[in-house]
Amino acid sequence: MSNLKVFKPQGMLHEGWSAQVDDYAMACGWVHNGEALLVADVTGGLYLFNGLTGQINWKINDIHQAGLLSVAIHPSKAVFATAGQNGCLTIWNSEKYDVVKSIELGGGWVEHLHWSPDGQYLAVSMSRYAYVFDIDGEEKWRSSEHTSTVSAIAWSSSSELATASYGQVTFFDVTQGAINQKLEWQGSLVSMVLSPDGDVVACGSQDNSVHFWRRSTGNDAEMTGYPGKPSQLAFDQTGIFLATGGSEQITVWSFQGDGPEGTLPGQLLLHAEPISSLSFANHGPLLASGARDGSVLVWFLDKYGDGNPLGGVFVGERISCIAWKPDDNAIATVNAGGGVGMYKFKLRTEISSQGFG
Repeated sequence: MSNLKVFKPQGMLHEGWSAQVDDYAMACGWVHNGEALLVADVTGGLYLFNGLTGQINWKINDIHQAGLLSVAIHPSKAVFATAGQNGCLTIWNSEKYDVVKSIELGGGWVEHLHWSPDGQYLAVSMSRYAYVFDIDGEEKWRSSEHTSTVSAIAWSSSSELATASYGQVTFFDVTQGAINQKLEWQGSLVSMVLSPDGDVVACGSQDNSVHFWRRSTGNDAEMTGYPGKPSQLAFDQTGIFLATGGSEQITVWSFQGDGPEGTLPGQLLLHAEPISSLSFANHGPLLASGARDGSVLVWFLDKYGDGNPLGGVFVGERISCIAWKPDDNAIATVNAGGGVGMYKFKLRTEISSQGFG
């Protein structure tokens, strides 16, 4: 365990507000153009906080019997979706906090939700199947049975959906019901992220490695040597940097030029326990990271993927999610103790090479 004690924001992170929800806070995200923060806990509690003050605008309890598993916020509208262990998918209006549509998918766990980039479709996975619904909750497509439980889903474009399952990543054209591409590898894939242009596919594997493919060339490569499963993966908005967890160290691979093959990754070292959340800012080479011990850091990356911490805070509970405000002037964090924090971020014109210490 970390020997750190709880400390207030330091460096370029500044106090905003803090709040408490009823149970383990599993997800958060900004809505209404950053004016409000949506938070979900594992027992099915939903909370909408005023983004500036932290005051609760509304609260709903027990939305999914047996527990909440996933939340997805629409990219442009006042709409979000939730799913849980009761086999149900629910689409909500965040302004009126009422249900647009509730959909029963069956007796399995609905684990993954993702809106398409244009917000026209919502992708859902349950057990060995993937589904696509429109914003009104009408089913538009469903997959055939996968080789195993679908472990991750991601959109490569507004009409192409990628699914990860045992030994393969499959790309579907959801408007035509066709398989566009299948990438195979013998192993259990536990996480997946796509580059913004949809060309690079990166997956964390059960064998403590990161495997990636370039769709345009068909070439693939493997990064090994992680102490644990790389469940946390994040691309920056340019598609150059891929940040990966798998230990208390953040490993950053650069896809600049011919990389990352044959290059050394950047290494961000300051967390005392394994990484539990990674989130790139919407603009610029800024990465926010959270760890199991409750530490949160914001890093500025150089062109090689190395970096210095610009600010940090320690809350003493496992960080489950970090969300940058749309204008990147603040981050929100939620943790296993039900804590919610909003921290203002102010980037100075000149950045010290020594970090915030």
